Amino acid sequence: MSDFPTKARVVIIGGGVVGCSSLYHLAKKGWTDCVLLEKNELTAGSTWHAAGNVPTFSTSWSVMNMQRYSTELYARLGQEVDYPMNYHQTGSIRLAHTKERMQEFERAMSMGLYQGIHMEMWTPEQAKENYPFLEIHDLAGVLYDPTDGDIDPAQLTQALAKGARDMGAKIIRFCPSTGVTQQDDKTWIVHTEKGDIACDYVVNAAGYYAQRVGEWFKPFGGRTVPMMVMSHQYLLTEQIPEVEAHAKKTGRKLPLIRDVDVSYYLRQEKNGYNLGPYEPNCKGHWMTEDDKMPDDFSFQLWSDDLDRIEDIVTDAMERVPLMATSGVSSVINGPIPYAPDGLPLIGPMPGVDNAFEACVFTFGIAQGGGAGKVLAEWIVDGQTEWDMWSCDPRRYTDYTDQDYCDKKGMEVYGNEYAMHFPHHEWPAARDKKVGQVHTKIIEMGGQMGAYNGWERANWFAKPGDDTSEAATHTWGRSGPWQQRIQEECEAVRDGVGVLDLPGFSRFNLSGAGAAEFLRGRVTGGLPKIGRMNLVYFADDRGRILTEMSCIRHGENHFTMITAGAAQWHDFDVLRRGLPADVGLTDHTTEYATMIVTGPQSRDLLAGLSDADLSLGWLNHQEATVAGKPAFLARVSFAGELGWEVHCVNEHQPAIYNAILEAGAKPFGMYALNSLRIEKGYRAWKGDLSTDYSLLEGGLERFVKLDKPQDFPGKAALLVEKQQGLKKRFVTLKVDAGEADAPYMSCIKKDGEIVGETTSGDWGYRVNASVALGMVRADLATPGTELEVEIYGESCRAVVQPDAPMWDPNNDRLRA
Repeated sequence: MSDFPTKARVVIIGGGVVGCSSLYHLAKKGWTDCVLLEKNELTAGSTWHAAGNVPTFSTSWSVMNMQRYSTELYARLGQEVDYPMNYHQTGSIRLAHTKERMQEFERAMSMGLYQGIHMEMWTPEQAKENYPFLEIHDLAGVLYDPTDGDIDPAQLTQALAKGARDMGAKIIRFCPSTGVTQQDDKTWIVHTEKGDIACDYVVNAAGYYAQRVGEWFKPFGGRTVPMMVMSHQYLLTEQIPEVEAHAKKTGRKLPLIRDVDVSYYLRQEKNGYNLGPYEPNCKGHWMTEDDKMPDDFSFQLWSDDLDRIEDIVTDAMERVPLMATSGVSSVINGPIPYAPDGLPLIGPMPGVDNAFEACVFTFGIAQGGGAGKVLAEWIVDGQTEWDMWSCDPRRYTDYTDQDYCDKKGMEVYGNEYAMHFPHHEWPAARDKKVGQVHTKIIEMGGQMGAYNGWERANWFAKPGDDTSEAATHTWGRSGPWQQRIQEECEAVRDGVGVLDLPGFSRFNLSGAGAAEFLRGRVTGGLPKIGRMNLVYFADDRGRILTEMSCIRHGENHFTMITAGAAQWHDFDVLRRGLPADVGLTDHTTEYATMIVTGPQSRDLLAGLSDADLSLGWLNHQEATVAGKPAFLARVSFAGELGWEVHCVNEHQPAIYNAILEAGAKPFGMYALNSLRIEKGYRAWKGDLSTDYSLLEGGLERFVKLDKPQDFPGKAALLVEKQQGLKKRFVTLKVDAGEADAPYMSCIKKDGEIVGETTSGDWGYRVNASVALGMVRADLATPGTELEVEIYGESCRAVVQPDAPMWDPNNDRLRA
């Protein structure tokens, strides 16, 4: 081919809606020398058989942002690129059968209002007025979203493709990619059946083939893409005269219905219905040796399997009896990819330089517009407008074997509309990673949660406590855990507690240039030898990329400890730009960590250890504990006198058992969250995210603008400091009712949104509901009265002094 490109800045593999959106948005940002490769025709994968619904609803802030952007883009795209498009913003009504569902709706409505989406809570009677064919006798309420609707997936994809081509980008159809090779300078050669293309960056946008494409990157540091493929069916009815008459009378389609407690959507399709169930007795495909993924499934479907969805179809007919008057005209049963949490993979490919992922989209049409924007920002700017950790491929690490992906994908699909309650843990595919004392934790009543695949105790139940999954189906703080959390917090306050923390991310950084490398990356200073401190990494905008504990053993020898969930993300942060004379190794799985904390912790450890326990706060030392070698760091995320006790895995059982026998009470992650929030300690990707700058986050003491090193974000922070802050971090004491403030609750002043919470919990030492958050800078003055929206309830909140609510002078911590 004479016009076949041999060079490009970016090559995108996959021609569905997400690949085309990525190409379009790269071109919009000025990167027009990009190429998209599609092995068949555009839309040949999941896009062609997609139903094309475009909701904005989500209880994830970043996903709602992405979907909102899609609706805004699609509304103007046809005119912008001069391509005809069928996009109907019919609005939607979500049906609630329970109080808990109404609370979820209230939360989403509040988030939507913040983003400019004007959802409304309706009574069932209001829903009936707008949807006369609806049965409402058993409904608690309805959420109306005026921006919801549907679009023709093929037209959308072709419009994005046309827009990209018009700006100079290239699309090559019927051109299967066959592999990739990374060059010494970290650029790429993409191999195809028509020739090779040299490029700076590669994007895996291969949809349900993303795992197969991902295998090509394994020789260059990649991993198996965490995903599986579900069979999703929806059915189309024949035409219904009453639907046609209603459309003629009103001049518009009926609103889309989502009966989320039954698990289906129902929308008008021409003058009939489209019913899409998410059935609990679902079916995955291409999971076994006798059901292998074919080399090409373009424009293909599976046979109908209506028995699986019979109950839901029956329920839908009872909800809208008019539907039962018509026959089924066709059934669509096609493949949809699922990641283990149901959210897509958008961002840097873990472990691989200059490679990105934009794949495994379960709701690709709704998210495609926003996904292309996010992907283009990742590649061109190295950072995204919104913090996108919810979709970052690095949120998964090495526990996501295929068994895990298959079981979690089935669980997510079968609970597609489920509420994600704060004390609920999903049961599928557990125990992928367990610590050295896991059996002991279970014996003591540990109720476990999964953290980056690691099992940790959330709380410890006593005989007779209700530990059923059903008990966790509440947004409120009260439950069988509440009394136990209080007891655990009080033990840490008055005596001594011990928390087993398997999976703390732990990296060794050493070599001749290690200290200077860190000085050029972190915003503040490094600890002296024998000391430790917190260090922060910013992006180019001065926003909070991550936080690490920096333990200094020697002039150029450091241990960097960070959140369990941050393992691959933070290793990537340290790995990029690492000098040749600096080594970086991951030792997360080799060590165990315990927090021993409370006013009696020194006395307890004195009886077990030869450590010098008089060393002050932020010191560390090697010592023996219970006769075993250990490493003690004098810090405590609980905000009491305490130590982190680190040891190699094989020595933990002896140390942990000795600590218990000496009188420490085991406590869990729920208690730790309560304890840390009373101290105003920030949690990663809640309070600490790229949605906020370090200055907004109240972290000025960790920023040294006068140091000579030009660390990332320095220039932006200097400008921000000169111009003044628009938002400030605050601690709020909240007159909360049954529930504490979740992430991204609206903060209001006289009815106007002035900020958002970043986390909230009940503080058992201060006997109050506490929220951390961001508010307009002029309202960050202590004593200012505000309101916090908590699941539809407006709660009075008061800005607290800029100090911890518990032990504000840190006297207990430094004792």
